[in-house]
Amino acid sequence: MKHHELYEVYDKKVCWQFDIRCKNLMDDLKESGITVKEMDNMRTKDFTFHYVDKTDLTKCDEHVAFIERHEWLGKMPNRPTHRFEARYKGHLAGVMIFTVPNTFSKLLGDETFKLEKLISRGACISWSPKNLNSWLVMQSIKWMIANTEFRLFTAYSDTEAKELGAIYQACSFIYLGKTSGSTLQYLDPNNEKIGWFNDRHFRHKSMYKKYADKLGIPADVWKGYMKKYSPDWTIIPEDIRIKIKNEIISYRKTCKVRTTQPKHKYVYIKGRNKNETKKLMRLFDLNNKAKEYPKIR
Repeated sequence: MKHHELYEVYDKKVCWQFDIRCKNLMDDLKESGITVKEMDNMRTKDFTFHYVDKTDLTKCDEHVAFIERHEWLGKMPNRPTHRFEARYKGHLAGVMIFTVPNTFSKLLGDETFKLEKLISRGACISWSPKNLNSWLVMQSIKWMIANTEFRLFTAYSDTEAKELGAIYQACSFIYLGKTSGSTLQYLDPNNEKIGWFNDRHFRHKSMYKKYADKLGIPADVWKGYMKKYSPDWTIIPEDIRIKIKNEIISYRKTCKVRTTQPKHKYVYIKGRNKNETKKLMRLFDLNNKAKEYPKIR
């Protein structure tokens, strides 16, 4: 079943991630050559953790295939910036993908955008220990704190996959409630393989290039209009601005639309030392109030 179809109809009592682990187990064991006895004796200390640079195309391709097989959405996110993995005797056992947030929050005030990353994708193979997910999440965050300027990590649990965010709860994330996520999603009937997407897809950098190509705007001209991720509307002639926005409207009208449930939102905040963590948490406390963890799917 295609993911865009499954995304609409999943109605089991357990979360999709648990269900797919059960379904994939025998095939995953056979493919890796791992026995049931070996699986039962595995511990997280038996796994190695790695940061994977985007220039390592072989491993990046391996991550894509892994996400497509083992992760709910079945596709890579937009704007991935950091990739992490867990391996067992060379076998890829877990993948974690951090990205630029779809929308920056102000959880730490106006400068939050300098500190925030989204944990956008994550999955572990069926024969891995149940706590490998949480181990991989925390190893990835520790790496980010030690090697980058990012200190705030947001994550969502999809209620349509019957997720509660058990992994984030196990990692002591702060729960912000079930009010997040797009209320509408779209499906391009001419490109169903990309699955359902939110409104932001219409304004992705790659989509703007397609609109420009369709309008006959030379690639080098359009490149000069672009900032890192979006057009610089202040320098784009008004007639082109209008044409681009009309292209967005036209494309949106060709897509199927469905309403979606809000997602659970979690956040993890930590500095490189206790003083930095305290400072960050004071900023958070001034602007937010944590909620009790959800327990009912």
